[in-house]
Amino acid sequence: MPRPPLHNWNLKPEEAIALQHELAQHVVLEDHLGEVHHVAGVDMAINEEHNAARAAVVLMSYPELEIVERHVYEEPIRMPYVPGLLSFREAPCVIGAFEQLRQRPDIVMVDGQGIAHPRRIGIATHLGLWLEIPTIGCAKSLLTGKYDKEALGEEAGSWVPLIHRKETIGAVVRTRTKVNPMFISPGHLISLETSIRYVLACGKGYRLPEPTRQADKLSKDNAWTEPPDEPQGQQMSLWS
Repeated sequence: MPRPPLHNWNLKPEEAIALQHELAQHVVLEDHLGEVHHVAGVDMAINEEHNAARAAVVLMSYPELEIVERHVYEEPIRMPYVPGLLSFREAPCVIGAFEQLRQRPDIVMVDGQGIAHPRRIGIATHLGLWLEIPTIGCAKSLLTGKYDKEALGEEAGSWVPLIHRKETIGAVVRTRTKVNPMFISPGHLISLETSIRYVLACGKGYRLPEPTRQADKLSKDNAWTEPPDEPQGQQMSLWS
């Protein structure tokens, strides 16, 4: 049977914030994954001129990191940008891209935050709750929290905890030697230590892990020529 929707996306900002507090109570930060054979990367592009959102998902084999599937999904932007509510603007389009996958991934790496978020529910966490798949937030910039910059080594693989309100919410990870670090946080159904391990294992000498690097490239390929009137892409149920 198809899985029912987790919630309605058509919410006012104050309703969305209240929902975040509620959903955060259901986040699991322990490992719920078996053997990993496929890892998906997710990224988004927004075209304000055309009021369009474009999500890209790339499924890769693991540990070979060879591309198995690539999908793009477009739809009109549903919500203006509100700090802290990015997932309500981007996640519906990402879910549309996921519904085109033929193979269910074992882990999803998301260009964005997991629990490294003021209310502990960034887009990676939100997607993990919707998809019921282990998700990892792989952000390029800091949203919240502090870390010891002096303790972070310059070599790839070095990392230090990211702390917010005396709680470890992620890690600042050097994915490439002498290059700016990534901000890694578990999304759902996975621990921080396992998140770091898979991010480093999915590196190919670049700053971004290969799944999100490929999704980033795909989201920017073949830019829009006109705004989408309706969601673009084949609709398939991931939950059947």
